[in-house]
Parts: sequence; structure tokens; C-alpha cells
Amino acid sequence: MRPSKEPKRRSRPSSPLRDRTTEPSSGFDRSTSPKSRASRLTSPVSLLNRDLEELQELATSSNTNPRIFPYNVKQQCWEKAEKIRGRDPDRWRRDSLGNTVFRKLVGCPGCLCHDYDHIVPYSKGGQSTLDNCQVLQATVNRSKGNRTEFSRAELIQKSSYCRVSGRDMDLIELSAYGNVRHAPNSGGCRIQ
Repeated sequence: MRPSKEPKRRSRPSSPLRDRTTEPSSGFDRSTSPKSRASRLTSPVSLLNRDLEELQELATSSNTNPRIFPYNVKQQCWEKAEKIRGRDPDRWRRDSLGNTVFRKLVGCPGCLCHDYDHIVPYSKGGQSTLDNCQVLQATVNRSKGNRTEFSRAELIQKSSYCRVSGRDMDLIELSAYGNVRHAPNSGGCRIQ
């Protein structure tokens, strides 16, 4: 007998993403009946209920003293910081050491940046409450860390001093807010 002249089939290299010799797995055995498959799948309603239960457990078991100050405490802490004469108090304040800070600059290492600082460090039992919160220049807060033995003079030496003129403040406000607002009855020019 003569061998048949069938064209040889070339084998294609299999895709690295999918092996063509096996069927794709769908997560369950195809030999099982639809009823048994349905019993193993969880309904969306039960998943939702389970998620709600987990959220309720988190809410009730969560720490009553969070490490980060809540938003409303930060707002009140900003309000209790010293105002700068002639400047909008919603934008400019002085920290407890007399450093000028700008509201939009939080957590960065610049001289106008600030942090909301725990007076008594969180790691030493300090609460995240308004009484234990102060606006503090970010570089001072970083150098302070969780230590309490610093005197006011030592913290002032850690300050990142920069002299900011009224014109500089105007430019910073223009770039951040698009306008300049002065405190009521501050006198002087109004740039808008």
C-alpha cells in the first residue's frame, strides 16, 4: 500500500495566555448537574448581607481613638490657631510657635506647610480630640516625632524659617485659589 498523501498539519505554537489543548476552567466541574452548581454559588443578596454584617462589626469594634484626627476636629483646630492680621483666616494662620502656614499646604516639607499635631503623642496615649490637636509647621512636627521633652525654644529652633511678604502671600493665594482675599477691614489694596 501506498501511503496517502494527506497534507501534514503544522502545529501552531500555543499562546502563552491560553493552552489550546485543554478546555478553559470555569471554576466548577462540568459533570455536575445544574442544581448542584446552583447550590454551591452564593446569591448576590446573601453576599450583600454578609458585607453589611462585616461593616457593622467594623463600625462597632473600631477603635474609638483613631490615629488620624477626624475632619471636624481638623476644622476646629484650624479655627483655634492664631489669625494673621490682614489675611483671610480661612487661608492663613500661625502655628503654636508663630510660623506662618497656608491652609492648602498640608503634610509637605515646605516652610508654609502644616500638620495637625497630637500635643501628647498618639503612641503615648494621646487622644485624637480637639484638646490634643494643634496646627504645627510640618518640619517641626517631623522633628518632634513622638517625644514630649522638647521645650518651646528647642521647637522654635527646629522651625523652617522663611520670610513671606504680603506680595508673596498674594501670589500664593492667586495660584492656589485664583483670587486674593483679605480679612475684613484690613485696609490696603484688594487684588482681584
